[in-house]
Amino acid sequence: MGQPWFQFKDLAQKHGIIAYSSNYTLYDDMSKRVMNVLSTFSPNQKVYSIDECFLDLTGFRNLLDYGQNIRQTIKKFLGLPVSVGIGSTKTLSKLANHIAKKYPQLDGVCNLSDMTPFQQDIWFKRIEVGEIWGVGRRLAPKLNQLGIETVYDLKHASPTSMRSKFSVVMEKMIRELNGTSCIELEEVTPPKKEIVCSRSFGIKVTSLTDLEEAVSLYVSRASEKLRRQHSYAGAVSVFINTSRFTEPKDNYFNVKRIPLPTQTASTIVLTKAAIWGLRKIYRRGYKYQKAGVMLSNLVDAQTRQMDLFGLSPISNRAQLMEVIDNINDRMGKGTIRLASQGIKQSWSMRRENVSQNYTTDWDELLCIQ
Repeated sequence: MGQPWFQFKDLAQKHGIIAYSSNYTLYDDMSKRVMNVLSTFSPNQKVYSIDECFLDLTGFRNLLDYGQNIRQTIKKFLGLPVSVGIGSTKTLSKLANHIAKKYPQLDGVCNLSDMTPFQQDIWFKRIEVGEIWGVGRRLAPKLNQLGIETVYDLKHASPTSMRSKFSVVMEKMIRELNGTSCIELEEVTPPKKEIVCSRSFGIKVTSLTDLEEAVSLYVSRASEKLRRQHSYAGAVSVFINTSRFTEPKDNYFNVKRIPLPTQTASTIVLTKAAIWGLRKIYRRGYKYQKAGVMLSNLVDAQTRQMDLFGLSPISNRAQLMEVIDNINDRMGKGTIRLASQGIKQSWSMRRENVSQNYTTDWDELLCIQ
């Protein structure tokens, strides 16, 4: 994992390994199709990430069979295998999903709600505490120091004591493990404090124009994420660098942070600031391998600092961004974009083994002979 492709390309060829480059357009479209299918199984759906969502099954019967129906429907319509975890709380449903994926004998569906506390504990003793939703690698070592190694250990810990040592979210996790629903998605996945977008180029870039196109594209993607979490940015940073494997005389890295006079979520405003910063740090004669942007000083859209002399333009820009986002969501990313992003983008990352856009491009539709 994480090993450069060129280092084992010959080994992969020897063993017949098939490699595919990233195809974000296909991934995004398939994710939306999965979520659309899942929305038909519950009146209350909360999308958690590109490949996960929660469904409220309150009042439904025969949940194990219902979970199998979900799996079979997605497999039939989209050809994708999924696992289904069912529990009385979000934390328990996430654990059930983990169990469903790890143990083939369950045939992709685990329903903890049908189990007694004793039966649940048998499973929980097998699962490391770091697998709990919201714990992960950051908190697991601290819990291990307290003798809490498994999900079972945390379930039987004192909620009030763990709250004093960690936070109220930890207390809620324990209560959820014991069947009391009390966690909202925002508590476990709070809005990001910074948003970064960067990519390595497919070829070495030397011209300022190519760098401006790349930075403009990255700002667009970062600002989409910014608006998705209903935030505004107070500053934008831009950085460029050459390959770290070049000779010291050919190596260059620089970053420029631009504070904004008014917090904004406008791609147009953020792009202008980022390109201004790029021009300040760009140096001729270097072969750049990577560029990126970071949006910082993020605030909630409802609590941002208002601009006394710019209220109307801010409102108009917000409406414009909403229209653009809606069109790009329906018609595909980049349908409407700033001209500064360029057309050909010869600098974009290499994807020599990219799969076809089977569902989003008329010329690449799947053909069955």
